[in-house]
Amino acid sequence: MEKPLHLDVLLDKVKSAIKYRPSRSVSTLPSDTELEIVSADVLIPPGMVEVVDSPEPQRTLRENVVLNGVGLLSGRKTGIILSPLGINEGIVFQTLDGQTIRGHITALENFSQTVSSKTFSANSTTLDNGRQQVRTVEHLMAIFSMYGITNVLIKVDDEVPNIDGSAKDFCDLIEQAGIEEQPAFTREAVIRQKIGVGNAERHEKHLYAEPFDGFEIVMRVDYPSPIGEQIFTFNPEKGSFAEEIAPARSFNTFENIEMAQRLGKVGGGYLNSHIIMYEGKVINTALRFPDEFVRHKILDLIGDLYLLGFSIRGRITANMTSHGYNQALVERLYQAIQSSARMKAMKI
Repeated sequence: MEKPLHLDVLLDKVKSAIKYRPSRSVSTLPSDTELEIVSADVLIPPGMVEVVDSPEPQRTLRENVVLNGVGLLSGRKTGIILSPLGINEGIVFQTLDGQTIRGHITALENFSQTVSSKTFSANSTTLDNGRQQVRTVEHLMAIFSMYGITNVLIKVDDEVPNIDGSAKDFCDLIEQAGIEEQPAFTREAVIRQKIGVGNAERHEKHLYAEPFDGFEIVMRVDYPSPIGEQIFTFNPEKGSFAEEIAPARSFNTFENIEMAQRLGKVGGGYLNSHIIMYEGKVINTALRFPDEFVRHKILDLIGDLYLLGFSIRGRITANMTSHGYNQALVERLYQAIQSSARMKAMKI
């Protein structure tokens, strides 16, 4: 197991390994203090997204399981306990003082904003009930999505633990717990018309969903070396989430991490759970895949999409997006579902 890295130690190693030149340029990767602003002033007509019955059963865990780790943002030791829940109870986070927060789009910390544009964090997903928060839920939500877990209780402090920046330990946790099919069916969100956010030009950030018989994500990123342009298509019916997506780790530049730590925005957990890049090189680890970066973006997107509360039948196309755009798309899908439901109620 690799020894923990601290900021000053890592900086010394970087200086000794490569010719050190302080860079004045601003990284094009989202920093950990960066916010994404997405237009929210859009009228969504009914019929774009519809919720229908699915033949898939609801599922929960067979046993309680525990995982300990370090908070990515706090740098403190933390842990989770996953427990079974009954049918139709959903995904529920419970903080140490007994308060509950739904694993749902309506619990996003900025959901209640009623402005022409919304501000989202570019680098993590936080749920909030107005009194307590649970941070960095995206990797765990991705596991629930891909394993079809619809009812589960997550006991946690204020941050889901992070092991190595990927979701493979959460996969192992679900396998350890076992999965129990329940005597009730799920529902799914079917994309009827193209819906999304951003400008659908190749070099512009955009994220949209469109009709497709199944579920598929097409993700493109294009960042400076050592990443470059990477494109990956993931379809869970054709590939293995546990082998192809879950092991992909978070990544960022040394400059971004250093700045965020000096501002007190993140803890020491970042140094041991990220692919760290400096002056065009990965400096702290070997890549698990040549295109590990784009695969991790897919992991994050899967987790954020599951906040909709339903599995999705449709194709998701993403270009250069982060959590802010993910959350904005989920909110738009949610609004489309509400619009369709209101129209259906009026016809009754």
